[in-house]
Amino acid sequence: MTRDELAAVRTHLANERTLLAYIRTGLAFLAGGVGVIHFVPTFSGLAGGWSLVGLGTIVIVFGVVRFFICRSRISKAYA
Repeated sequence: MTRDELAAVRTHLANERTLLAYIRTGLAFLAGGVGVIHFVPTFSGLAGGWSLVGLGTIVIVFGVVRFFICRSRISKAYA
């Protein structure tokens, strides 16, 4: 493998690690939101819990979209 090919592989792997970090963060927000909804039955607890669930979903979707955008840019840069 040439240096450019190794650099492309390294960059793709870094992009995948970033996606996994977004997913891990989103899942943490989702789990926290479900925990708040379950253990704090007041209106503010429900509102806060659903806000965390929504935020977790947004983080995961943002990470996936960012992953595909970066993947296409990386492929174009090393093509």
